[in-house]
Amino acid sequence: MGAAGSSALARLGLPAPPAPRWLGVAALGLAAVALGAVAWRRARPGRRRRLQQVGTVSELWIYPVKSCKGVSVDAAECTALGLRSGHLRDRFWLVIKEDGHMVTGRQEPRLVLVSITYEDDCLILRAPGMDQLVLPTKLHSSNKLHDCRVFGLDIQGRDCGDEAAQWFTSFLKTDAFRLVQFEKSMKARTSHEIFPSLDKKYQVAYPDCSPVMILSEASLADLNTRMEKKVKIDNFRPNIVVTGCSAFEEDTWDELLIGNVEMKKILACPRCIMTTVDPDTGVIDRKEPLETLKSYRLCDPSEKSIYKSSPLFGIYYSVEKIGSLKVGDPVYQMVA
Repeated sequence: MGAAGSSALARLGLPAPPAPRWLGVAALGLAAVALGAVAWRRARPGRRRRLQQVGTVSELWIYPVKSCKGVSVDAAECTALGLRSGHLRDRFWLVIKEDGHMVTGRQEPRLVLVSITYEDDCLILRAPGMDQLVLPTKLHSSNKLHDCRVFGLDIQGRDCGDEAAQWFTSFLKTDAFRLVQFEKSMKARTSHEIFPSLDKKYQVAYPDCSPVMILSEASLADLNTRMEKKVKIDNFRPNIVVTGCSAFEEDTWDELLIGNVEMKKILACPRCIMTTVDPDTGVIDRKEPLETLKSYRLCDPSEKSIYKSSPLFGIYYSVEKIGSLKVGDPVYQMVA
Protein backbone atom coordinates (compact mmCIF):
# COMPACT_ATOMS: atom_id res chain seq x y z
CA MET A 1 0.00 0.00 0.00
CA GLY A 2 1.28 3.45 -0.80
CA ALA A 3 1.47 6.94 0.57
CA ALA A 4 -1.01 9.17 2.27
CA GLY A 5 -4.19 8.01 0.58
CA SER A 6 -3.74 4.30 1.04
CA SER A 7 -2.02 5.08 4.28
CA ALA A 8 -5.46 5.31 5.68
CA LEU A 9 -5.51 1.57 5.48
CA ALA A 10 -2.08 1.08 6.70
CA ARG A 11 -0.02 -1.71 7.83
CA LEU A 12 1.29 -3.01 11.11
CA GLY A 13 3.48 -5.79 12.55
CA LEU A 14 5.85 -7.00 15.53
CA PRO A 15 9.00 -8.72 17.29
CA ALA A 16 10.05 -12.12 18.65
CA PRO A 17 8.03 -14.08 21.19
CA PRO A 18 9.67 -15.79 24.15
CA ALA A 19 8.62 -19.23 25.28
CA PRO A 20 4.92 -19.15 26.17
CA ARG A 21 4.43 -17.95 29.72
CA TRP A 22 0.66 -18.10 29.73
CA LEU A 23 0.34 -21.78 30.59
CA GLY A 24 0.41 -21.42 34.35
CA VAL A 25 -1.80 -18.39 34.45
CA ALA A 26 -4.28 -19.74 31.91
CA ALA A 27 -5.72 -21.97 34.62
CA LEU A 28 -6.90 -18.81 36.39
CA GLY A 29 -8.90 -17.89 33.33
CA LEU A 30 -10.57 -21.28 33.27
CA ALA A 31 -11.32 -20.97 36.98
CA ALA A 32 -13.02 -17.64 36.33
CA VAL A 33 -15.26 -19.28 33.76
CA ALA A 34 -16.00 -22.14 36.15
CA LEU A 35 -17.04 -19.61 38.76
CA GLY A 36 -19.73 -18.48 36.40
CA ALA A 37 -18.44 -15.32 34.74
CA VAL A 38 -21.02 -15.65 32.01
CA ALA A 39 -23.06 -12.53 32.49
CA TRP A 40 -21.65 -9.11 33.07
CA ARG A 41 -23.21 -5.67 33.24
CA ARG A 42 -21.34 -2.97 31.41
CA ALA A 43 -20.92 0.49 32.88
CA ARG A 44 -23.32 1.90 30.29
CA PRO A 45 -26.83 1.85 31.73
CA GLY A 46 -29.27 -0.67 30.34
CA ARG A 47 -26.70 -2.71 28.38
CA ARG A 48 -26.19 -6.33 29.32
CA ARG A 49 -23.66 -8.56 27.63
CA ARG A 50 -22.96 -12.25 27.90
CA LEU A 51 -19.28 -13.11 28.21
CA GLN A 52 -18.01 -15.90 25.99
CA GLN A 53 -14.39 -16.91 26.46
CA VAL A 54 -12.71 -17.11 23.06
CA GLY A 55 -9.08 -17.48 24.11
CA THR A 56 -6.31 -16.58 26.53
CA VAL A 57 -3.60 -13.91 26.32
CA SER A 58 -0.28 -15.66 25.63
CA GLU A 59 1.94 -12.63 24.89
CA LEU A 60 1.90 -8.85 25.34
CA TRP A 61 4.18 -6.61 23.28
CA ILE A 62 5.08 -2.93 23.45
CA TYR A 63 7.03 -1.37 20.57
CA PRO A 64 8.47 1.83 22.02
CA VAL A 65 10.27 2.98 18.83
CA LYS A 66 8.27 2.53 15.64
CA SER A 67 9.73 -0.33 13.52
CA CYS A 68 12.31 -1.34 16.16
CA LYS A 69 12.11 -4.57 18.16
CA GLY A 70 9.30 -5.00 20.65
CA VAL A 71 9.53 -5.42 24.40
CA SER A 72 7.73 -8.45 25.82
CA VAL A 73 5.88 -7.69 29.06
CA ASP A 74 3.89 -9.85 31.46
CA ALA A 75 1.35 -7.13 32.28
CA ALA A 76 0.44 -3.70 30.97
CA GLU A 77 -1.92 -0.81 31.39
CA CYS A 78 -4.11 -0.28 28.37
CA THR A 79 -4.58 3.44 27.78
CA ALA A 80 -6.65 5.12 25.09
CA LEU A 81 -3.38 5.44 23.11
CA GLY A 82 -2.30 1.82 23.56
CA LEU A 83 -0.26 -0.35 25.92
CA ARG A 84 1.96 1.11 28.63
CA SER A 85 4.32 -0.35 31.22
CA GLY A 86 5.74 2.42 33.42
CA HIS A 87 7.20 5.01 31.05
CA LEU A 88 7.41 2.40 28.30
CA ARG A 89 4.74 3.41 25.78
CA ASP A 90 3.75 1.76 22.52
CA ARG A 91 5.12 3.63 19.49
CA PHE A 92 5.74 6.88 21.35
CA TRP A 93 9.15 7.26 19.68
CA LEU A 94 9.73 7.75 15.97
CA VAL A 95 12.73 8.02 13.66
CA ILE A 96 12.34 10.89 11.21
CA LYS A 97 14.31 12.51 8.42
CA GLU A 98 15.42 16.05 9.05
CA ASP A 99 12.39 17.32 7.11
CA GLY A 100 10.09 15.57 9.61
CA HIS A 101 8.93 12.66 7.45
CA MET A 102 8.65 9.36 9.30
CA VAL A 103 11.14 6.57 8.69
CA THR A 104 10.03 2.95 9.19
CA GLY A 105 11.27 -0.53 8.34
CA ARG A 106 9.68 -0.14 4.92
CA GLN A 107 12.35 2.40 3.98
CA GLU A 108 15.07 1.33 6.45
CA PRO A 109 14.58 -2.39 7.17
CA ARG A 110 17.61 -2.55 9.52
CA LEU A 111 15.54 -0.66 12.10
CA VAL A 112 14.12 -4.06 13.09
CA LEU A 113 17.58 -4.98 14.46
CA VAL A 114 17.43 -2.27 17.13
CA SER A 115 16.55 -3.88 20.46
CA ILE A 116 15.22 -2.02 23.48
CA THR A 117 15.31 -2.62 27.21
CA TYR A 118 13.93 -0.40 29.97
CA GLU A 119 16.03 0.46 33.04
CA ASP A 120 15.83 3.32 35.57
CA ASP A 121 13.34 5.38 33.52
CA CYS A 122 15.59 5.09 30.46
CA LEU A 123 15.33 3.22 27.19
CA ILE A 124 18.53 1.31 26.40
CA LEU A 125 18.89 0.86 22.64
CA ARG A 126 21.30 -1.69 21.19
CA ALA A 127 22.14 -2.57 17.59
CA PRO A 128 24.79 -4.67 15.82
CA GLY A 129 28.14 -2.90 15.71
CA MET A 130 26.94 0.01 17.88
CA ASP A 131 27.59 1.10 21.45
CA GLN A 132 24.36 1.19 23.46
CA LEU A 133 22.31 4.38 23.51
CA VAL A 134 20.80 5.46 26.85
CA LEU A 135 17.67 7.49 26.26
CA PRO A 136 15.83 9.24 29.13
CA THR A 137 12.06 8.82 28.88
CA LYS A 138 11.52 12.37 30.17
CA LEU A 139 12.92 15.04 27.86
CA HIS A 140 13.76 18.63 28.74
CA SER A 141 11.07 21.07 27.65
CA SER A 142 13.74 23.10 25.86
CA ASN A 143 14.31 20.27 23.34
CA LYS A 144 13.13 21.27 19.90
CA LEU A 145 9.60 20.39 18.74
CA HIS A 146 9.43 18.89 15.24
CA ASP A 147 6.46 18.99 12.90
CA CYS A 148 6.35 15.41 11.62
CA ARG A 149 4.46 13.55 8.90
CA VAL A 150 3.11 10.07 9.60
CA PHE A 151 1.34 8.53 6.60
CA GLY A 152 0.67 12.01 5.27
CA LEU A 153 -0.80 13.33 8.52
CA ASP A 154 0.72 16.06 10.70
CA ILE A 155 1.83 15.25 14.23
CA GLN A 156 4.47 16.68 16.52
CA GLY A 157 7.42 15.09 18.29
CA ARG A 158 10.02 16.37 20.73
CA ASP A 159 13.63 15.94 19.63
CA CYS A 160 15.57 13.34 21.67
CA GLY A 161 18.90 15.12 21.21
CA ASP A 162 22.01 15.02 19.03
CA GLU A 163 23.40 11.83 20.55
CA ALA A 164 20.30 9.84 19.57
CA ALA A 165 20.27 11.46 16.13
CA GLN A 166 23.92 10.56 15.53
CA TRP A 167 23.34 7.01 16.80
CA PHE A 168 20.59 6.27 14.26
CA THR A 169 22.44 8.13 11.50
CA SER A 170 25.60 6.07 12.14
CA PHE A 171 23.71 2.79 12.34
CA LEU A 172 21.55 3.20 9.23
CA LYS A 173 24.25 4.96 7.15
CA THR A 174 21.84 6.19 4.47
CA ASP A 175 20.77 9.70 5.53
CA ALA A 176 20.67 12.10 8.47
CA PHE A 177 18.04 11.04 11.00
CA ARG A 178 16.51 12.40 14.21
CA LEU A 179 14.58 10.60 16.95
CA VAL A 180 11.47 12.22 18.38
CA GLN A 181 9.15 11.41 21.27
CA PHE A 182 5.40 11.94 21.48
CA GLU A 183 4.05 13.64 24.60
CA LYS A 184 0.53 13.31 25.95
CA SER A 185 -0.01 17.08 25.69
CA MET A 186 0.51 16.90 21.92
CA LYS A 187 -2.34 16.52 19.46
CA ALA A 188 -2.63 12.88 18.42
CA ARG A 189 -3.74 11.63 15.00
CA THR A 190 -7.50 10.98 14.97
CA SER A 191 -9.47 8.07 13.56
CA HIS A 192 -11.37 10.53 11.36
CA GLU A 193 -8.08 11.55 9.72
CA ILE A 194 -6.85 7.97 9.38
CA PHE A 195 -10.12 6.41 8.21
CA PRO A 196 -12.41 9.22 7.00
CA SER A 197 -15.04 6.73 5.78
CA LEU A 198 -15.36 4.87 9.09
CA ASP A 199 -17.55 5.98 11.97
CA LYS A 200 -14.95 5.42 14.71
CA LYS A 201 -13.66 7.69 17.47
CA TYR A 202 -10.16 7.18 18.82
CA GLN A 203 -6.64 8.64 18.65
CA VAL A 204 -3.11 7.33 18.13
CA ALA A 205 0.43 8.68 18.38
CA TYR A 206 2.80 6.97 15.91
CA PRO A 207 1.15 3.55 15.31
CA ASP A 208 -0.06 2.92 11.77
CA CYS A 209 -3.78 2.83 12.46
CA SER A 210 -4.97 1.94 15.93
CA PRO A 211 -4.03 1.76 19.61
CA VAL A 212 -4.08 -2.07 19.74
CA MET A 213 -3.58 -4.92 17.29
CA ILE A 214 -4.51 -8.52 18.13
CA LEU A 215 -3.38 -11.72 16.40
CA SER A 216 -3.86 -15.37 17.32
CA GLU A 217 -1.20 -18.05 17.52
CA ALA A 218 -3.46 -20.30 15.43
CA SER A 219 -3.54 -17.84 12.53
CA LEU A 220 0.26 -17.70 12.47
CA ALA A 221 0.43 -21.51 12.63
CA ASP A 222 -2.02 -21.76 9.74
CA LEU A 223 0.09 -19.38 7.64
CA ASN A 224 3.23 -21.39 8.41
CA THR A 225 1.64 -24.58 7.07
CA ARG A 226 1.67 -22.82 3.69
CA MET A 227 5.18 -21.34 3.94
CA GLU A 228 8.44 -22.92 2.81
CA LYS A 229 10.38 -20.66 5.17
CA LYS A 230 8.48 -20.23 8.43
CA VAL A 231 7.77 -16.74 9.75
CA LYS A 232 7.56 -15.49 13.31
CA ILE A 233 5.10 -13.37 15.22
CA ASP A 234 7.83 -10.68 14.91
CA ASN A 235 6.96 -10.23 11.24
CA PHE A 236 3.50 -8.98 12.22
CA ARG A 237 4.12 -6.93 15.37
CA PRO A 238 0.86 -7.44 17.32
CA ASN A 239 0.36 -6.01 20.81
CA ILE A 240 -1.74 -8.91 22.09
CA VAL A 241 -1.24 -12.53 21.05
CA VAL A 242 -4.09 -14.93 21.82
CA THR A 243 -3.97 -18.70 22.22
CA GLY A 244 -6.78 -21.24 22.58
CA CYS A 245 -8.82 -20.25 19.51
CA SER A 246 -8.97 -21.53 15.94
CA ALA A 247 -7.16 -19.92 13.01
CA PHE A 248 -8.65 -16.55 12.03
CA GLU A 249 -11.33 -16.80 14.70
CA GLU A 250 -10.27 -13.27 15.67
CA ASP A 251 -11.88 -12.08 12.42
CA THR A 252 -15.26 -12.64 14.10
CA TRP A 253 -14.60 -10.83 17.41
CA ASP A 254 -16.25 -7.44 17.78
CA GLU A 255 -16.31 -6.26 21.40
CA LEU A 256 -13.76 -7.82 23.76
CA LEU A 257 -13.11 -7.80 27.50
CA ILE A 258 -9.53 -8.61 28.59
CA GLY A 259 -8.67 -8.02 32.23
CA ASN A 260 -10.86 -4.98 32.91
CA VAL A 261 -10.15 -3.46 29.48
CA GLU A 262 -12.92 -3.15 26.91
CA MET A 263 -12.00 -3.02 23.23
CA LYS A 264 -13.98 -2.64 20.04
CA LYS A 265 -13.00 -3.88 16.60
CA ILE A 266 -12.07 -1.20 14.09
CA LEU A 267 -11.22 -3.34 11.07
CA ALA A 268 -8.83 -6.04 9.92
CA CYS A 269 -5.14 -5.21 9.52
CA PRO A 270 -4.18 -4.82 5.84
CA ARG A 271 -0.63 -6.10 5.40
CA CYS A 272 2.21 -4.51 3.44
CA ILE A 273 5.90 -5.08 2.67
CA MET A 274 6.82 -4.45 6.32
CA THR A 275 5.88 -8.11 6.90
CA THR A 276 8.62 -9.15 4.44
CA VAL A 277 11.44 -7.70 6.56
CA ASP A 278 13.34 -10.56 8.21
CA PRO A 279 13.36 -9.67 11.94
CA ASP A 280 16.65 -11.54 12.45
CA THR A 281 18.67 -10.10 9.53
CA GLY A 282 16.99 -6.78 8.72
CA VAL A 283 16.81 -7.78 5.03
CA ILE A 284 13.62 -6.94 3.13
CA ASP A 285 12.37 -9.66 0.77
CA ARG A 286 9.38 -7.75 -0.66
CA LYS A 287 7.64 -11.06 -1.41
CA GLU A 288 7.06 -13.44 1.50
CA PRO A 289 4.96 -13.89 3.55
CA LEU A 290 2.94 -11.26 1.66
CA GLU A 291 2.48 -13.30 -1.52
CA THR A 292 1.28 -16.36 0.40
CA LEU A 293 -1.14 -14.23 2.42
CA LYS A 294 -2.50 -12.77 -0.81
CA SER A 295 -3.27 -16.29 -2.02
CA TYR A 296 -5.93 -16.83 0.65
CA ARG A 297 -6.45 -13.76 2.85
CA LEU A 298 -7.83 -11.11 0.51
CA CYS A 299 -10.98 -9.25 1.54
CA ASP A 300 -14.50 -9.84 0.37
CA PRO A 301 -15.09 -7.96 -2.91
CA SER A 302 -17.62 -5.74 -1.10
CA GLU A 303 -14.77 -4.38 1.08
CA LYS A 304 -12.28 -3.74 -1.70
CA SER A 305 -12.73 0.02 -1.41
CA ILE A 306 -11.32 -0.25 2.13
CA TYR A 307 -8.59 -2.88 1.82
CA LYS A 308 -7.67 -2.71 -1.88
CA SER A 309 -5.38 -5.68 -2.68
CA SER A 310 -3.80 -5.97 0.77
CA PRO A 311 -4.17 -9.32 2.52
CA LEU A 312 -5.70 -9.27 6.02
CA PHE A 313 -3.90 -10.66 9.05
CA GLY A 314 -4.74 -9.56 12.60
CA ILE A 315 -7.38 -7.14 13.87
CA TYR A 316 -7.17 -3.48 14.89
CA TYR A 317 -9.00 -2.45 18.08
CA SER A 318 -9.87 0.80 19.80
CA VAL A 319 -9.90 1.03 23.60
CA GLU A 320 -13.41 1.70 24.88
CA LYS A 321 -12.59 1.37 28.59
CA ILE A 322 -9.05 1.75 29.89
CA GLY A 323 -7.62 -0.61 32.48
CA SER A 324 -4.98 -3.29 32.91
CA LEU A 325 -4.37 -6.73 31.47
CA LYS A 326 -1.79 -9.48 31.77
CA VAL A 327 -0.50 -12.65 30.19
CA GLY A 328 -2.87 -15.48 31.15
CA ASP A 329 -6.00 -13.30 31.17
CA PRO A 330 -9.06 -14.85 29.54
CA VAL A 331 -10.17 -13.11 26.34
CA TYR A 332 -13.93 -12.67 26.41
CA GLN A 333 -16.15 -11.71 23.54
CA MET A 334 -19.08 -9.60 24.72
CA VAL A 335 -22.20 -10.76 22.94
CA ALA A 336 -25.81 -9.68 23.21
